[in-house]
Order: sequence, then structure tokens, then C-alpha cells
Amino acid sequence: MDDVQRAYDLAVASRDHAYAPYSEFRVGAAIKVADSDLIFAGCNVENASYGAGVCAERVAVFNMLAAADSPRPEFLVVVTDADPASVPCALCLQVLAEFCPPEFPIHLANLEGIQRTVRFRDLLPEPFQLESHEH
Repeated sequence: MDDVQRAYDLAVASRDHAYAPYSEFRVGAAIKVADSDLIFAGCNVENASYGAGVCAERVAVFNMLAAADSPRPEFLVVVTDADPASVPCALCLQVLAEFCPPEFPIHLANLEGIQRTVRFRDLLPEPFQLESHEH
């Protein structure tokens, strides 16, 4: 099984754990660490105080940062049940801007499989970054 399929399967499984009683929009994500077999998954977790919720993509990134030494992300898979497959929100894209180069692949999927692949720069062409910050 290739890494993208493995990440897709983890994202689907993680989506099953989503806590989304308010939007009922369940999301799973998985981020692969380059030059390793490590893949970190996440699901969205909502809260009655809407601002306290967190998206699956950020949970996956935070899991990667908490567990991997000097991780360099290779790609991200995002799974919803939407058709067409959904893109990450702007908040998630801004978090990805801290760790991902412009050509970073994001695989957009639903429960039927990966629907398309986009590059990070296509979703957020001009991320907010400190002048001194480089990838």
C-alpha cells in the first residue's frame, strides 16, 4: 500500500472520531512526514464556544509536532463527505504556512477516495509570514 493510500485510510478512520454535534460536518486529516514512515492523523473537534473548536488539519499538524523530531511534512490528506471534496479553511492554511513549502501537495478526498490534489500555493498564494521566516 502506498503512503497516500495509507494516509487516506488513517484520515477516514480519524474522521469516524470527529466530534461535530453542531455542524455535523465531520473531517479527518492525515499528514505524512518526509523521509519516514510516520503519518499523523487528526479529526475536527467542535465546542459550544465555537472559537474553541479545532479543525482536523490542525489536529494532525499538532500531533505531528508533538511526536516527531524536526518533522518536515511531505503531504496532507483531508477527508470529508462533501462532493466536491472540501479544501482546508483559511486558519488551517495559515498554520500549514509555518511548515509547508508552496509546492506542498494537499490531497482532497471524500468517502469515495481522493478526488483531486492541489498545491498549498494554489490555496493560499500569499500567506502571512514574518519577514525573517523562511521554510
